[in-house]
Amino acid sequence: MSRPHRYVTVDVFTDRVFGGNPLAVVLDAEGLTTAQMQSIAAEFNYSETTFVLPARAPEHTANVRIFTPRREVPFAGHPNVGTALVLARQIESTGRRCPERMVFEEAAGLVPLLLLREEGRAVGAELKAPQPLAIGASISAQDTADCLSLHARDIEPATHPPQVASVGLPFLVTQLSSREALRRAKPVLAIHERILPPLGTDSVFAYVRGPSRNELHARMFSPLDGVMEDPATGSATAATIALLASFSLANDLEIGWRIEQGGDMGRPSVLLGRTTRRGGRVDSVYIAGHAVPVMEGVLRTS
Repeated sequence: MSRPHRYVTVDVFTDRVFGGNPLAVVLDAEGLTTAQMQSIAAEFNYSETTFVLPARAPEHTANVRIFTPRREVPFAGHPNVGTALVLARQIESTGRRCPERMVFEEAAGLVPLLLLREEGRAVGAELKAPQPLAIGASISAQDTADCLSLHARDIEPATHPPQVASVGLPFLVTQLSSREALRRAKPVLAIHERILPPLGTDSVFAYVRGPSRNELHARMFSPLDGVMEDPATGSATAATIALLASFSLANDLEIGWRIEQGGDMGRPSVLLGRTTRRGGRVDSVYIAGHAVPVMEGVLRTS
């Protein structure tokens, strides 16, 4: 019989249980095969599950593998924030001093994290995206609208067309014309299957501007990954704010962002972002948020 593996679940990008985006973190994942990890992720059926392995380099914190219910992904936002919190709380529970910074090894590259603390205890983390902004193909307003059960007039192209963007994981990013259009959005699996794979993505991130231009309301749909809607998507948010920051005319600039997601599905989430421009280009992208532990237990694979 295989040895049991501990797990902890956390809600991420929220400061209260049953909000934000749930994540399962499997600790001591050595000995699990890729197929077993995928089966475990499907069993949890969260948008992502992480598996914590020993780091390859001694100066790094851990090697972290991330799985959706259907596939492994090279990078994602809320899994990094949630895993950092779980590891910090594990260290704190032993009475040891927890480092302020962590570095995770992931398929997309190294992900540095800074722990967020309140009253001396870890409550969340800020991650730095592992890759620079990469802009891919754009598609028509009509094709994008069809993916979301909307009308072409609901797509707002003034700032950018519906565009694939990535800082480690690609998304089709589209601005919508109104908050009401964002509420009406609903993914159509058959159209996602036809339109998204040729673009090199399987997910749509739709947003509208809030009262401030640096405030966004967003939703993310990925039925091809078994995730009809994600309550909070750090990797898509990071790609989107990097894309928006790339249109600035300033050579050197730091912009703070606030993104609300998940409210339309009953799991309100708040993501805080930072983008920096150096020498006329987007230099780095950060996403931060709180997380709260919810459950813990032991899983067995036989």
